Amino acid sequence: MALSGMRGLSVFISDVRNCQNKDQERLRVDKELGNIRTRFKNEKGLSPYEKKKYVWKMLYIYMLGYDVDFGHMEAVSLISAPKYPEKQVGYIVTSCLLNENHDFLRLAINTVRNDIIGRNETFQCLALTMVGNIGGRDFAESLAPDVQKLLISSSCRPLVRKKAALCLLRLFRKNPDVVNVDGWVDRMAQLLDERDLGVLTSSMSLLVALVSNNHEAYWSCLPKCVKTLERLARNQDIPQEYTYYGIPSPWLQVKTMRALQYFPTIEDPNTRRSLFEVLQRILMGTDVVKNVNKNNASHAVLFEALALVMHLDAEKEMMSQCVALLGKFIAVREPNIRYLGLENMTRMLLVTDVQDIIKRHQAQIITSLKDPDISIRRRALDLLYGMCDITNAKDIVEELLQYLSTAEFAMREELSLKAAILAEKFAPDLSWYVDVILQLIDKAGDFVSDDIWFRVVQFVTNNEDLQPYAAAKAREYLDKPAIHETMVKVSAYLLGEFGHLLARRPGCSPKELFSIIHEKLPTVPSSTIPILLSTYAKILMHTQPPDPELQNQIWGIFNKYESCIDAEIQQRAVEYHALSRKGASLMDILAEMPKFPERQSALIKKAEDTEVDTAEQSAIKLRTQQQTSSALVVTDQRPANGTPSGIQLSLVKVPSMSINEDHNMAEQGLSHENGILSKVDPQTPSADLLGDLLGPLAIEGPPGTDVQSQQNIVSGLENVPNTVEAAAIVPVEEQTNSIQPIGSIAERFHALCLKDSGVLYEDPYIQIGIKAEWRGHQGRVVLFLGNKNTSPLVSVHAIILPPSHLKIELSLVPDTIPPRAQVQCPLEVVNLRPSRDVAVLDFSYKFGNNMVNAKLRLPAVLNKFLHPISVSADEFFPQWRSLSGPPLKLQEVVRGVRPMPLLDMANLFNSFRLMVSPGLDPNPNNLVASTTYYSESTMAMLCLVRIETDPADRTQLRMTVASGDPTLTFELKEFIKEQLVSIPTASRAPMPATPAPPIPQPTSPAAALTDPGAMLAGLL
Repeated sequence: MALSGMRGLSVFISDVRNCQNKDQERLRVDKELGNIRTRFKNEKGLSPYEKKKYVWKMLYIYMLGYDVDFGHMEAVSLISAPKYPEKQVGYIVTSCLLNENHDFLRLAINTVRNDIIGRNETFQCLALTMVGNIGGRDFAESLAPDVQKLLISSSCRPLVRKKAALCLLRLFRKNPDVVNVDGWVDRMAQLLDERDLGVLTSSMSLLVALVSNNHEAYWSCLPKCVKTLERLARNQDIPQEYTYYGIPSPWLQVKTMRALQYFPTIEDPNTRRSLFEVLQRILMGTDVVKNVNKNNASHAVLFEALALVMHLDAEKEMMSQCVALLGKFIAVREPNIRYLGLENMTRMLLVTDVQDIIKRHQAQIITSLKDPDISIRRRALDLLYGMCDITNAKDIVEELLQYLSTAEFAMREELSLKAAILAEKFAPDLSWYVDVILQLIDKAGDFVSDDIWFRVVQFVTNNEDLQPYAAAKAREYLDKPAIHETMVKVSAYLLGEFGHLLARRPGCSPKELFSIIHEKLPTVPSSTIPILLSTYAKILMHTQPPDPELQNQIWGIFNKYESCIDAEIQQRAVEYHALSRKGASLMDILAEMPKFPERQSALIKKAEDTEVDTAEQSAIKLRTQQQTSSALVVTDQRPANGTPSGIQLSLVKVPSMSINEDHNMAEQGLSHENGILSKVDPQTPSADLLGDLLGPLAIEGPPGTDVQSQQNIVSGLENVPNTVEAAAIVPVEEQTNSIQPIGSIAERFHALCLKDSGVLYEDPYIQIGIKAEWRGHQGRVVLFLGNKNTSPLVSVHAIILPPSHLKIELSLVPDTIPPRAQVQCPLEVVNLRPSRDVAVLDFSYKFGNNMVNAKLRLPAVLNKFLHPISVSADEFFPQWRSLSGPPLKLQEVVRGVRPMPLLDMANLFNSFRLMVSPGLDPNPNNLVASTTYYSESTMAMLCLVRIETDPADRTQLRMTVASGDPTLTFELKEFIKEQLVSIPTASRAPMPATPAPPIPQPTSPAAALTDPGAMLAGLL
């Protein structure tokens, strides 16, 4: 940017640089903006020089990061100036300040076209550069023919033609229809004969885009690409200015090999032989040198050549040479080269007959597992997982278990899942498999999904020889002073089913087994207690003749939990207490679980679904799915009949959802399929894209969201309680938007306020799901954007409008969602202070002629930052009395409450993460609850709630809320009041973490034995 002759601009830049702090800079910038605005109001008095100077200042202010929301017309008007200095400023500033959708750009299209078709090459370059930077669909439709003429014109200088090729590439990306295949194929082939490497490089960029869209039309370009590679590899007729550190035009080499990867095969033997000679020369001539710049260029060419070798499925000799070369790279000091070496070696696993060669580098790969760079560790883990087979499984799994103790949290979930899959696929014997899984649970309990321990139980149940060994190993782990709750679950289950097989071993009598298991009861959450109660019942059943002391102890526990507020625990305690008095008939009712049907493991299926990629598809998928975003794309690769054929999963891991394993099997519809407990789905494969892609991690929406239930479609949203919901679906163009949401958006939102995963929004084209994890005052939310159609969704935009009390960071969302694909966008949430305000997701996309804009409330609500805590009477009453009155303790009589039984209200409070403490209030019609609220301002703050109900009038109650922060007290009181009074009926139903089966009714002994099969189903 030349500043000569612009003293005012130079002085302004000096003033800004001399400012001592940000406030001074802002004052100076505001002063200058005010001056520019005043001068532009009197535009007739401005000379071209002054207008140019002020527009330069606007650009400099914009580059400093300040908003410049005026003067755009003045900048655009300079494009039509007759002189180069003013026209240059107009083009540069317009390119920087405006985007392709700005209305002012349409005013400049004719001027830009005149410059393109004119005789002035300098003006042509300016126009082509601007269109190449910001050209949208309007430019594409108006200017594409003129740009094509420039590109193929023999009278234009190479500089202009080079810019024309890049400009046409931009226009093609915005509207592929601007390039007519029938009329352009021959001209594209002629462009590849170009001797000028600048024009050839730009034309090759255009070819890459064209063949990615339709490779069949451009077969005639394939031999030309091979000849170009030959020319570059032999360094024939390559000008010095296109040689980079002795490498002939590495950019052109990379682009050419990338274009070749879009052609499925090369049939002509001469062309194939010539190409392999070039690739052989590249493989032989690349090595690591000290010069970093030369390394970067040579390795860019090399790794693209490796991708092309795999794509062409070359001979085994060349594949072996590639592996040997990569083996050198994974041992060098430069981390980027190590990363690329590991990544490409992982891709080589997709090629047959090279696995044995890769195994030779196993020691070095295991060393990379301890690399300081987590990206390299992840690639080493992927490679070890892919290269594992029956010959090296024990060594690799043992290394993974050893590494598990030191691995950071970000990798432990993926690490544990892969170790479990390898142990199951390649176990030399089942006892080793049991050892591995129990070690895995012991070392990484928090990161072990329930599918893993379900699978252990399935193996042990189906193999009688394994049962005593598994029970003995479970007994050993219970001797540890502190074990994870997952280990308590699996140990309790195994000892309940098979502990009687250890009766003759020391320390394994029924009384001793009960004692050591019961020691763990105070340390486990309520979701694990049902499994322990089942274990106690089994121990009691196997104790023959009955031990009166043990019997009384277990009966006392059952009696204690018969009044538990958790309906699942209560039901089991009541049933087991009644059953345990049946005497000998108990042996039939509580007999061992039958063998599971032999079905494919959910873990193995998950592993197979990630391994269906082929060498032929890999390069194309990598190119077509690249996004300028940190979001994760998962593509559904199903044939037309809808049968899942595989899922290409990703590098980014999402925290797994746990399955509530202790559900009553008969009540919840669970079966043995795919593990010990899996959801029974009587339906055919659904159209739920999120469910299909996530498999066992499927997100479930609230009831009544079936695609077929068109009567549930909300059109007017007349009953929505606030203005945000009223704008949930806002048409951008009323005449083209006829898309209606499927299901009630309000009900979906309120359902997600009570649980951490589900569907937030769905229409015929897209499904938006949410999966969240909350810890203290922080949360991690993942948005799942699923394209349900066989055509891409374009112009995708997502903006978070956070309230002032939340700090939210959203990863960039790609502009396009591929067909039948899913994008995962992580969202980091930090709670700054108490508030009931709700964040809004402003989401829009375009499908065909339909433009949809949805403003959706995000369930990052107040109760997500609550952590239920149990408070005893000795702790509760001193705290309650210390918070004497307003504003720390607030009381209100709430009317208009929907009548509900006290137990339902308690369950509702528990679903809000307010733990109800039964018995604290002497009045049986009252509830007392406690929780801890987390935010940056309050830190961990205890909150106490008392609800006084009137048995004669369930529509009113008196509520008292107390905490150490006045704002928190008020917000929590209002939040509870809203849930009791204002929420829709459909979302008001209690939703505890484990769906509660009905409370069992008293039955006669004969009735209890009427259907032992149904009773058996409820005992797991």
